[in-house]
Amino acid sequence: MIEILSHIDGGVMTLTFNRVDKKNSLTAAMYTALADAVEQAESNPSVRVLVFQGHETVFCAGNDIADFLNNPPSTLDAPVFRLLRNIAAFPKPVLAAVAGPAVGIGTTLLFHCDLVYAGDNAAFAMPFVNLGVCPEAASSLLAPQMMGYHRAAEALLLGEPFMAEAALEVGLVNRVLPPTEVNNYVQAQARKLAAKPLSSLLETKRLMKAGQAQLVQKQMNEEAASFGRMLTEPAAKEAFGAFMEKRKPDFSKL
Repeated sequence: MIEILSHIDGGVMTLTFNRVDKKNSLTAAMYTALADAVEQAESNPSVRVLVFQGHETVFCAGNDIADFLNNPPSTLDAPVFRLLRNIAAFPKPVLAAVAGPAVGIGTTLLFHCDLVYAGDNAAFAMPFVNLGVCPEAASSLLAPQMMGYHRAAEALLLGEPFMAEAALEVGLVNRVLPPTEVNNYVQAQARKLAAKPLSSLLETKRLMKAGQAQLVQKQMNEEAASFGRMLTEPAAKEAFGAFMEKRKPDFSKL
């Protein structure tokens, strides 16, 4: 089974997480496929808009933990960090259709999308602290900017899920829809964008992001360095060990 589907139609490249039986959790191979596809979308003149989507029951449950532990992102060239850099620097419009759980990178990649539409069953979570690590994708910078410091602190320090209406209120999503309608609605929005002059889309997006582009890359690199270091430390070992052993982690001495 192909776990990342790629389809181009009408100027829109759609990347679909296609591992529903595993809640669309991502492996290193899937990160590589996604990073490659984003690079192709940038260089392909027939692609004017990029879309990320999952299934109506689940967007992305974050990392496949077993694969993650076997292939930890120990350098800035790791597939996950390469994907995040590619998305952050992507010059064309990026849309996301989110239904069901969006965990870890399932939420943090949304900070780099231009339009996000969610099903009313969407549940967003950034549980990095609960895993003994730190945020990724410049979310430690972008979440406070978008959500306000206190709401970002609630999301990042507690790591608890927040639902679609809360995401709409803080500006993470543009609109909430029935889950069965989200993917089609996003495709319609993407086609509207694809019909517009690409030069205007590119310049408008560049101008909107110009003031923070360097800050985002700097923050992503700093997060990645901390993330890699923290993976080897006791808190992360306890968190991931507890996850694999299906028990509650004990951080009382950490």
